Amino acid sequence: MAAMRLTVNITKWQIFRLSLPIFFSNMAIPLVGIVDTGLMGHMENEKFLIAASISTTFLTMIFWSFGFLRMGTVGLISQALGKADYRELVYIIIRNILIAVFISILIIILKPLLLHFLNQIFVTSTETRDYIDEYISIRVFSAPAELITYVLIGFYLGIQKTFISSLLIIISSLLNIFLSIYFVTELNLDVSGIALGTLIAFYITTIIFSIYTYFLIIKRFKIIPRFNNKIIFNFKKILKLLNINFNIFIRTILLTFSFFWITYLGSTLGEEYIAINSILIQLILISSFFLDAYAFSTESIIGYSIGKKSEKMFLSSVKNSMILSFTTGLIISFLFLIYAKEIINLITDIEFLRYLSYKYLLWVIIIPPIASFCYQLDGIFIGATQTKEMRNSMIISVVIYVILSTFLTQKLHNYGIWFSLLIFMILRASTLHLYFPKILKKFK
Repeated sequence: MAAMRLTVNITKWQIFRLSLPIFFSNMAIPLVGIVDTGLMGHMENEKFLIAASISTTFLTMIFWSFGFLRMGTVGLISQALGKADYRELVYIIIRNILIAVFISILIIILKPLLLHFLNQIFVTSTETRDYIDEYISIRVFSAPAELITYVLIGFYLGIQKTFISSLLIIISSLLNIFLSIYFVTELNLDVSGIALGTLIAFYITTIIFSIYTYFLIIKRFKIIPRFNNKIIFNFKKILKLLNINFNIFIRTILLTFSFFWITYLGSTLGEEYIAINSILIQLILISSFFLDAYAFSTESIIGYSIGKKSEKMFLSSVKNSMILSFTTGLIISFLFLIYAKEIINLITDIEFLRYLSYKYLLWVIIIPPIASFCYQLDGIFIGATQTKEMRNSMIISVVIYVILSTFLTQKLHNYGIWFSLLIFMILRASTLHLYFPKILKKFK
């Protein structure tokens, strides 16, 4: 699919059209979580589900902490595209892939320390702890492939080829689902089966799309990607990249920590609350990945408008993407109102977990439209590479959230955890809105 020709007045239809393939790919991401949770939720006891929940949440927190490999790539690539600086565009990809490989090696080396840290945080049974160790000991080796896919997705979003970025996600997700189902149901590998499924799926996807990207760059930009030490390791460029990436790293690690915090707070109430909150979080992730489709497509438009110095394009994309995101959030809430119980029943057949989950469905229903604002503002700030403001906004929001959630959990039990998450979404949107005028200065 060719990149869309952008006009000065960005319409809702243009944003929707760019977002459409991302919708389908983003559907695949939470589907992986639902299938993995469902596979463990139908085992003979809840310990498999608890172990899978803790270990996947923990590793997701670590990997998503390096989400700058996608977000930083989108902003820089789209701005380079707006300036028609195609050589720099290629060097941005190479620099970020090298960073991805370096980080991956560090994660693998630090695996024993990560396991020790996790076992110190959560008070679980010996059997649950063994399952956690089993999962992480396999999944950690998927780090190089997973982080390189972040860079590739960022590149395709940046050049407005959302169909290809979506295809990458769909292929990796479907491979993950089929392999996990095979390993668990046919080979009886339980927790290690879903870890192995993820690992193999990401390596296959990374190899296929790395080769495709190489030839696409040659065809579209008439450049043969080469490793040029002087240009790739340009101190000024690396410093800019590290500054952008470091701010996004702080922001993302705090964001992923906030979801990990839900798992931790649940553990203070009892192992069963880890299980039910992990089920309900799958629904929140479904809504966030849908709404992120608008944020992802807006990132490239925002970056492009800044590269072109077109304030009119920028403001029209902000306004229309916000309207689309909020409207979609309302639709998701309505669908959850009707189908949330059915989704929970698919995830687990353990009756007491189903019953407990139903008690907190109201929060899952009201969060999507409210959260749509912070998701969309994230996309706007990423495209504008205003990462310092994103970092500061997240620091303020998380500090208030942690203090508030600790108090509310003591007073309102598990209701306090979900009420806190709702307030956290509002805080994220409010603090980013305060920084919005800084982006407009780029057009002066």
